[in-house]
Amino acid sequence: MVTFADGERLLVNNADLDAASVPFPTEPSYSPQYSEAIAALKEQHKLELERLQQELRIGLQSEATARAEEQVSEQIQSLQNLYKQQKEQNIQLQQRLDEMESLRQLEAENQQLRQRIQDLENAVEQRPSQEWGNTMTQQATKVLNKQVKQALEKTIDLRSLAVEPPKENAQECLRLMGMALKNLASAMNNTQALEAAAIILGSEPTQSAIAYRAEQLSMLPQAVSDIRAVLAKPGCSWQEFWDVAQEYEVIKQDYWAELTTQETDLITALQNASSQPNIIGIGSIVAHADPYRTLYVERGEVVEDLGEELVVAWDCWKEQSKKADRYFRDELRFWQPQ
Repeated sequence: MVTFADGERLLVNNADLDAASVPFPTEPSYSPQYSEAIAALKEQHKLELERLQQELRIGLQSEATARAEEQVSEQIQSLQNLYKQQKEQNIQLQQRLDEMESLRQLEAENQQLRQRIQDLENAVEQRPSQEWGNTMTQQATKVLNKQVKQALEKTIDLRSLAVEPPKENAQECLRLMGMALKNLASAMNNTQALEAAAIILGSEPTQSAIAYRAEQLSMLPQAVSDIRAVLAKPGCSWQEFWDVAQEYEVIKQDYWAELTTQETDLITALQNASSQPNIIGIGSIVAHADPYRTLYVERGEVVEDLGEELVVAWDCWKEQSKKADRYFRDELRFWQPQ
C-alpha cells in the first residue's frame, strides 16, 4: 500500500517499486523553514568542529612547546652545573699552581741560604782565628753607644749634683736623694742617714715610715702628668679635674708643689666656680617658670642678657617667624627633661 502526495492510496507490487523508472528520494524532504534551520545547525556544527580542531592543534602545540622549554631548561641547568664544577676545578688547580710556585720560591731561597752558609764556612776556614776576636761591626757599636748615651742622659749623677745645682727636676732629685739615703742607712746601719732621709722625704725616721713615704712619692710623676693632661683639655670642669685628682689625694701637697702658678690658679678658679649657685645667664638651657604656660615644658636657650631681662630662643619656635622673646629672670627656670 503506497500513499501518494495527493493523499491517494494504491496497492502497488513490490517489483514495481524496485523498478528503475520509479524515483526514490535519497533524503527526506522538509519544509523551507525546517530546511533553513537544519542548514544553520549544520553550519554551526561545522564551525564548532573547526573550533575544536583549532583548540586541539593549539593544545598540542602548547604541550609540545612546554615540553621543549622543559628540555631546554634542563639542558641549561645541566650546563650551569657543569660550568660550576669546571670553575671549582679551575680554582683548585690555581691553588695548586700557587702552592707549587711558593714551593719553588722556597726551594730557591733555601738554595741561596745553603750557598751562603757554605761561603761563610769556607771564609771561616780560610781566615786566621785571631781576626775573629771581635765580631761586632762598627754599625752595631754605633747603635749600642747611642742607646747607652740616651740612658745615661736620663739618669741623675751624684757627682754632677755635687758640682752644680740640677738644671731641672730638682724635686725629683731630692726625692731620689732621700730614697738613696734610706738605702744607705739600711746598708750601713747609720742613724744619721736615716734621719736625713726622713727629713728629705717628710716622714718619721723609721724604716717602715720612710718606705711608705717612698712608695707614695713614686706616684708623683704620674700624678703630675695626669693632672696636667686634664687641665689642658678645652673647657675643663671641676668635676673632670676632681675625678683625676682624688686618686692622688694622699700626695696632694707634693703634686701641688710641682704645678705652675697658672695651673694652681686654674684649679682654684674651677673650685670656686663649682661652689657658686647656678645663675641663669647666656647659654643657659631654660623653660618657663609658670606651670600654666605652655612654655613650661618647652626647651629654650638664653641668647642675650639685657640686664633685668633675658632673651630666650625657644626650640619649638624655630619654624615660626618669631623665634625668641624677652623674660625677667624670675620668670625662667632651668630646663629639665620630662
